[in-house]
Amino acid sequence: MSRLNALKHKILPLRQQLPLRKKWLEEKLDTVIPTLLQRENVDMWLLICREYNEDPVISTLTFDDILTARRTTVLVFSRNSDGTVDRFSADRYGRDFFEPKWNPDEESQWDCIARIVKERDPQTIALNYSDTFAFGDGISHTHYQKLASALGTDTMKRVVSGERLAVGWLERRTLSEMIAYPALIEIGHAIIAEAFSTNVIHIGVTTTEDIQWWLRQTIHDMGLHAWFPPDCQIQAQGQSFGFLQEQSRTLILPGDLLWCDVGFRYLGLCTDQQEVAYVLKPHESDASQGLKAALARGNRTQDILMEEMQVGRTGNDVLQSVLARTAAENIHAMIYTHPLGNHGHAAGPTIGLWDKQSGVSGNGDYELFDNTAYSIELNIRTTIPEWDNQEIYMNLEQDAIMQNDSMHWLHGRQSNFHLLG
Repeated sequence: MSRLNALKHKILPLRQQLPLRKKWLEEKLDTVIPTLLQRENVDMWLLICREYNEDPVISTLTFDDILTARRTTVLVFSRNSDGTVDRFSADRYGRDFFEPKWNPDEESQWDCIARIVKERDPQTIALNYSDTFAFGDGISHTHYQKLASALGTDTMKRVVSGERLAVGWLERRTLSEMIAYPALIEIGHAIIAEAFSTNVIHIGVTTTEDIQWWLRQTIHDMGLHAWFPPDCQIQAQGQSFGFLQEQSRTLILPGDLLWCDVGFRYLGLCTDQQEVAYVLKPHESDASQGLKAALARGNRTQDILMEEMQVGRTGNDVLQSVLARTAAENIHAMIYTHPLGNHGHAAGPTIGLWDKQSGVSGNGDYELFDNTAYSIELNIRTTIPEWDNQEIYMNLEQDAIMQNDSMHWLHGRQSNFHLLG
């Protein structure tokens, strides 16, 4: 039995997933929201959107992916003087864990919102608008205008951006999520290991496109959801590899260095992993020393990045420290690490983009917080002596968690090639 088949039992039937996610959501609402409103000194947080134009935060306030916004959805977090937070809904259908406040037979929806605000008298009202974070820019222009009309000019003077609340809510992982997350990463590792095996690859027959579709179909058949199309590409002597560069050969042959990029969503959480494999030539029993040295340098870059990721530092600060340290060790590194969680490219600090290695304005200025997850994504460039000193990219990506002000792999990392032959 393959490792992948042995792990399939960990994926719960949908009927069992929903009660678990409901419990997780209640835990997060009870523990994260009060801390977050206090941290950002916000008295009330209004989330307003409508069906098919969902706020990114609204879609995480349900334990069922089918249910997001219905008609115009309005959710209210209101902080009390003792730090506790009341949760209200002011819409037609209501929502679990939110007390319904609107009776359509007695008042309009916007009058209901205005009444809640007047009764609670918040000094700061956060709305999800942001020039920096898409995750904090969920209110439409139409709804902003309707709210302004309902509340009036004086009350609207209390409005502030809720971008840090939105990012803070989305990036924070609860204890229950952190305990469950490693099993998701383990499943991802098993999918890649199976893809990079002779159970799937027939050398000289299978193409990288075949691998891409095998990955996509396998994820679907397991009851998971691929949040981006899986990718697989080749590097080999005489065949280069680069960002946005079309592959000149897709047929997998002996001597090829294979790379894949795979990510799925399960239990409301995302994975994102990149690993490498080597196709042995006849009479070879291992990858060349040059290739193994390249992988080791990639691992060393991962170590440096994990060391530099510390609570309170901004993404840009971490990026510059890593690039300085790798340059001092003569490693040609490129860093493009991103948060991971409810989304694949998730809310939180951006630590480099492949085309912005000097820093990322706005998103890169956000600081790291504890109990957050990341995809440690990067590459190093180096020459391979056995390939006539041809330059290659060693692209690596593994998932990690910031817990107790320290970075930890969620389920290990790749330090040896998958070997085929």
